[in-house]
Amino acid sequence: MDSVVFWRRLEGVGVFLVALHSFAIGIMLMCTTAWVLQFAGWDEVSHLFFPRQSGAFHIILAAGYYWEFKRHQTIRLMLLAKATAVVFLLIMSPWKEAWSVPFSGVFDGLMLVGMAFIHRMARR
Repeated sequence: MDSVVFWRRLEGVGVFLVALHSFAIGIMLMCTTAWVLQFAGWDEVSHLFFPRQSGAFHIILAAGYYWEFKRHQTIRLMLLAKATAVVFLLIMSPWKEAWSVPFSGVFDGLMLVGMAFIHRMARR
């Protein structure tokens, strides 16, 4: 198999997995909000509206990632969203928040770097 073909297939799988991850997080935030927040390390949340809204945005981003890639073979939205998430999660006082905040920042960073690398290799 040609190297570029391998990287392009891997890119498609990566986009699908990142989109699936965002979609699953979105569904969990919308449907099992209190449980997800407790699991993530918040002992008390007085209002569930904004975490649920975050879930809706995760679903929209997941659709955007997949749609952009299928239509244009680009991942700009994903790279922008992941870079923004990394900065927000790792700079906005993560060590004072729940354990899941820095964990999510690092995990989003790994997705960002991995997908940027794969995309570059697929476009050689």
